[in-house]
Amino acid sequence: MSNQNDIKTRKVLPLRKDLGWKNIFFIGIGGIGMSALARYFSASNKNIAGYDKTETKLTLTLEKSGIEIHYKDAINNIPKSFLNKEETLIVYTPAIPNKHKEFNYFKENGFTILKRAKILGLITNETFCFAVAGTHGKTTTSTILGHILKESDVDATSFLGGIAVNYDSNLILGGDKISVVEADEYDRSFLQLNPNIACITSTDADHLDIYEEANALEESFQEFANKVTDKLFVKYGLSLNGITFGLEEKADYQALNIKTENGFSVFDIKTPTELIKDVEFQMFGNHNILNALAGFAMAESYGVSVEKLKKGLATFKGIERRFNIKIHTDELVLIDDYAHHPTEIDAVFQTVSQLYNNRSKEVIFQPHLFSRTRDFADDFVKSLAQFDKVYLLDIYPARELPIKGITSNWLVEKINKISKKAIVIRFNEQEILSIINNQKNSVIAMLGAGDIGKLINSVYKIKTTSIEV
Repeated sequence: MSNQNDIKTRKVLPLRKDLGWKNIFFIGIGGIGMSALARYFSASNKNIAGYDKTETKLTLTLEKSGIEIHYKDAINNIPKSFLNKEETLIVYTPAIPNKHKEFNYFKENGFTILKRAKILGLITNETFCFAVAGTHGKTTTSTILGHILKESDVDATSFLGGIAVNYDSNLILGGDKISVVEADEYDRSFLQLNPNIACITSTDADHLDIYEEANALEESFQEFANKVTDKLFVKYGLSLNGITFGLEEKADYQALNIKTENGFSVFDIKTPTELIKDVEFQMFGNHNILNALAGFAMAESYGVSVEKLKKGLATFKGIERRFNIKIHTDELVLIDDYAHHPTEIDAVFQTVSQLYNNRSKEVIFQPHLFSRTRDFADDFVKSLAQFDKVYLLDIYPARELPIKGITSNWLVEKINKISKKAIVIRFNEQEILSIINNQKNSVIAMLGAGDIGKLINSVYKIKTTSIEV
């Protein structure tokens, strides 16, 4: 294990391993994981370019840094310098359709083509690797871990699945010996990693379009656990062997005495050897306390001082689209969250109830994937029906084609069999603004993993011109 004093004085070297290619072309460069890799290789003086279907804040940020991106799938849009197959590596995500013209051009002409997960494995396998896995909580936990390591002078490079507010980035650049990665279970991508210290935050059923059965997903997590060389942390109650963290007294690392004070979550941490009092944290909800606890436990087990970790948690500002309070007035609280699974919606509702018990609680939800909506329909109904009012946008298809009968109207009918509180609304600013403008003493949570994030931002800009936030 690396010596802490050596870490403090090590020179920052962004490129950990030279993969041998001069040029790297990303198909789907705007994806959260892909864009982090693009930033990393750009900082390592590689020539970077790419394609994405839609212009977003992420792609615009990459373009501002000098990366060439185009948005129409056409072979003649590929920069000429990237047509040399000896010098160019192609990186892609599984979301790319089979008929993608540029992908097929590279394939037919003998270019080296690797999945994003493979590249991440190649980069990090020669490092001391911290990896965070789980169907929920992995983005927040890995981002917290990356931040508290940086604040504690541990020179790690962190590849994140969300935009850390502290850095306005999904990449925290550091040295060449230590990495932090979000270990994605989708498509079994996390099996490309060889972690030294890892944690598993949850193993709830998800991605049944890939795994078909929940048991197959659980087996995949066990396979990931078996790859961990040093220490594995698991949420208390999971059927995996490891060092446990949780709210339960029997957990090896426990968060207790949780309260809210002066805009902070405040809690104590019991480790196997001591009790740390009055830890301050700027995110709310027990699920986020657990994420902070997992990050703390991983870093503490590596040898980082408790006092440094405590200071790091207090300065963590959160992640975009993870319970971001966009507007907070006497009449309206508007919350933006990435929640797209029933368990995540439950966590949002519980946090809203803790913070705003006396307000009306409403949700605007964009279901993500036809298959997920179908597979977890009854659970979605139970989760959404907790809110006083439910507004559903049409299902965001992402990589899928429509499934007959699986629509937001179908989901609304199921919710309204429990209580008459759900309607389908249009995806536009005026529809959302009309709902928001009629609120008195309400909380509205806008949830989903699709393009609802863009809608929230545009509504926020319009709304904040007419109210004092």
